[in-house]
Amino acid sequence: MSRKSIKSDLAKVDRLKDRDIDYSDIPPLDDAFFQKATMVSWPPAKQQVTVRLDADVLDWLRASGKGYQTRINYLLRTAMDHQRPRPEKPGVRSRRGRRAA
Repeated sequence: MSRKSIKSDLAKVDRLKDRDIDYSDIPPLDDAFFQKATMVSWPPAKQQVTVRLDADVLDWLRASGKGYQTRINYLLRTAMDHQRPRPEKPGVRSRRGRRAA
């Protein structure tokens, strides 16, 4: 999709009036919805770090073009999300510096 096409589509959306939008396929938001709703801060805040990677790994990531740091984050998040949480060991400091019970 070209930038010109995207700009054209966005211009069409900007011209839409609220009365012209079809909401019929959206279920109403009743009290049950709001009882289950939670506040989520997304995306999480990023923190700048320095990391050493093998040269071939970095070359592989960069070969896909711009955004290699975002891909690194995506790969690490995917690994984190698919790993079972480990129970904390007694006496081991957590990330916040407190000892586990």
